[in-house]
Amino acid sequence: MAELDRTDRKILDILQRQGRISMTELAEQVGLSTSPVTERVKRMEREGVIMGYYARVSPEALGKTLLVFVEITLASKDGEVFDKVRDELLHMPDVLECHLVSGGFDYLIKARLSGMSEYRNLLGDILKKLPVAAESHSYVVMEEVKEGLRLRLDR
Repeated sequence: MAELDRTDRKILDILQRQGRISMTELAEQVGLSTSPVTERVKRMEREGVIMGYYARVSPEALGKTLLVFVEITLASKDGEVFDKVRDELLHMPDVLECHLVSGGFDYLIKARLSGMSEYRNLLGDILKKLPVAAESHSYVVMEEVKEGLRLRLDR
């Protein structure tokens, strides 16, 4: 992967805020012509720096007002178990994020749901389908103070 220069970082900053911006407008904001900006964007897409474009949908508009975090501790830990856990969690559509972490538990799961009954079903599925789940701790979010995906781009 090539080193990102100041222009690449400026392009990324603009795209993180305005993913639907035209290449012409992006070029104007960066101070280059359209062709080199388009090539830079395509290069960063090819190299995996830009991982995709999407619409951010309001959870409330879909009735997904319950945000929960779940800590999972496994009773047994080895590569095969971690692979099985990953495979199960990848196929749970309400799980937005799942992270294998170090510390006092093994997995941190983020889920967006319509209510407590849906949460109960998800937790039951997680504990039932995981090969060696031993313990879980859940945290229901009362207020979202900050949630975002924009990465800081300064050096």
